[in-house]
Amino acid sequence: MPDLTSAQWALAILAGLLVGISKTGVAGLGIISILVMAEVFPARESTGIVLVMLIVGDVMAVAYYRRHANWRLLVGLLPWVLPGILLGNVALAYLNDAQMRPVLGGLVLALLVLQAARTRMGDWMENKLPHTWWFAAGIGILAGAATMLANAAGPITIMYFLAKGLPKKEFMGTGAWFYFIVNLIKVPFSAGQGLITFDHLAFNAYLVPVILAGAIAGAALLPRVPQKIFNNVVFVLAVAASLKLIFL
Repeated sequence: MPDLTSAQWALAILAGLLVGISKTGVAGLGIISILVMAEVFPARESTGIVLVMLIVGDVMAVAYYRRHANWRLLVGLLPWVLPGILLGNVALAYLNDAQMRPVLGGLVLALLVLQAARTRMGDWMENKLPHTWWFAAGIGILAGAATMLANAAGPITIMYFLAKGLPKKEFMGTGAWFYFIVNLIKVPFSAGQGLITFDHLAFNAYLVPVILAGAIAGAALLPRVPQKIFNNVVFVLAVAASLKLIFL
């Protein structure tokens, strides 16, 4: 088990809650949990720990949305994710922790910019982004690399699902299955790089109830929070945390 201080445990619990909440429909919180865990553990090591946390959340999301996936879309997208994962895995092998912090922060910051563009130009994206195999290929490769390096493919895949015009439940169900399958594919790669160990799994076991509590609390409480205000707060916090990883 990792030897953590009380403050580090508090941050880890916060990250677990955020992972759970993000899986109930507030995907923006997933990025915050990635950045929080990079403050608890070395940035490179944190990617494997967060991966296991995300898989726990994915199981909950799949259980809830299991009947709403668009499998035709998934079959067209998933094969392109593997080359991206392989590219991300090669890059990860050459990055030490000092290098990983700015890479992680910079990648998340770039994805936040993409998320902001999607928020402002959602209608344009839905109507104008191409519906071709090469667009799916590009999205898949980018998402695979981003998720292998930082567990942060969300803004990329959201843009793709938006372009496909999926209904709300189908949007959530397709995303739930996509992340579950992709995160399982990543496990042997992360384990091979020493990023998932028995000590990490023991630590993750303590956070399973926290992730579950986050999923329940998110489903019950977040619909009452003004979505625009919530999204703005999440965005500002994520940008600040990304900049801290890059420059501090």
